[in-house]
Amino acid sequence: MSEILTPETIELKAKLGSQEEAIRRAGALLVANGYVEDRYIDSMLEREKSVSTYMGNSVAIPHGTNDSKQWITRSGLSVITVPEGVEYGDGEVAHLIIGIAGKGDEHLDILSKISIVVSEEENVERIVGAETKEELIAIFEEAD
Repeated sequence: MSEILTPETIELKAKLGSQEEAIRRAGALLVANGYVEDRYIDSMLEREKSVSTYMGNSVAIPHGTNDSKQWITRSGLSVITVPEGVEYGDGEVAHLIIGIAGKGDEHLDILSKISIVVSEEENVERIVGAETKEELIAIFEEAD
């Protein structure tokens, strides 16, 4: 996990006003750290129009459409904790936003690792409550 989740792609205790802002912020972290091109953010928003990336358990995992793979430079994750929550479509509230960019078929592997971690409500609470980026990364690495 260490090469795809770094302190630079984590934002703790964010205040987000909308689902779109959450997706844009998750995408911007991926862009800023060289994982994806700018256009990938548009494909993340596009994906959301066809199917919600809210996964339950207060977790949303925005990612691009299948056509957007060409704009992924290398696999990466962005993680944003939103202790106060952000409305995420259909009346759901997300406290954890995980942006994914998977090169080739790597997104399936990344997604399955994340799913294992966030399927435990207790882990989600620990991640959202993390005081440091290192603490957050450690919770993901426990599942590795």
